[in-house]
Amino acid sequence: MPAVLGFEGSANKIGVGVVRDGTVLANPRRTYVTPPGTGFLPGDTARHHRAVILDLLEEALTEAGLTSQDIDCIAYTKGPGMGAPLASVAVVARTVAQLWNKPLLGVNHCIGHIEMGRLITGATSPTVLYVSGGNTQVIAYSEHRYRIFGETIDIAVGNCLDRFARVLKISNDPSPGYNIEQMAKRGKKLVELPYTVKGMDVSFSGILSFIEDAAQRMLATGECTSEDLCFSLQETVFAMLVEITERAMAHCGSQEALIVGGVGCNMRLQEMMETMCQERGARLFATDERFCIDNGAMIAQAGWEMFQAGHRTPLSDSGITQRYRTDEVEVTWRD
Repeated sequence: MPAVLGFEGSANKIGVGVVRDGTVLANPRRTYVTPPGTGFLPGDTARHHRAVILDLLEEALTEAGLTSQDIDCIAYTKGPGMGAPLASVAVVARTVAQLWNKPLLGVNHCIGHIEMGRLITGATSPTVLYVSGGNTQVIAYSEHRYRIFGETIDIAVGNCLDRFARVLKISNDPSPGYNIEQMAKRGKKLVELPYTVKGMDVSFSGILSFIEDAAQRMLATGECTSEDLCFSLQETVFAMLVEITERAMAHCGSQEALIVGGVGCNMRLQEMMETMCQERGARLFATDERFCIDNGAMIAQAGWEMFQAGHRTPLSDSGITQRYRTDEVEVTWRD
């Protein structure tokens, strides 16, 4: 019964998780939160991660009731993500692996989300909508690869939401997306925003540019409220995501849809996806904030699958990469 320890720190979340044979034994996490109107810079985020990662490691082992001797493998996020945070966490993972004399595994962050979603929900072969601050992809598994059927051609949907929040000075605590979701519930007017779907791909930069240019004028003239803008933004970008997911499901003949990534926590997105799935006679699978937001257990779970399939990452290849596409990884642990 292998137990895998996973380190995740590709953006402003830092997590350490422990997974043993499909059971999450521990999954503590911390978030680097910046003031309203600001984002998080790589250097500052890396300093935050370095300050808390050893405490998280101790917390994870204590929560799991394990010692270093009980751990069979160390997994870490190799990429994609922000360079400085990734590098800080990779250094710790390499050090721990050598101190404890354990094998090391570099994990693709996107695949970590997918494998955690499959584990928690029990979805067998879903079409995956992966939506986060750094990635927006529609994915389906075929012939030992997670194939990308559609994606953003510019910024990720989560990045669009985060930067929209900066325009309106919405709080980053606990996250901009969560606060936008709550404000959207009070919105009553749908403001027409650019809707850009190009085949299987989407674009969010035009929506963001429109809002950056027009938001303050619209608010000052009383044309709409901040809540109306939050509501309108969600309705528009989520409709785009549902459209390309449905198209991918039709192409694959899929009867399952799985939402993963931090934006996947949004209940309005889940509601819109559920409506689409019901109309197709399909099932929707989604997780809550414990597992859809970046966390160490998802890296541990993907690492567990890779470890069981015989994968190992030599120290000479244990660096990080900010650009690491989902379809670059050979998925040898699935039929």
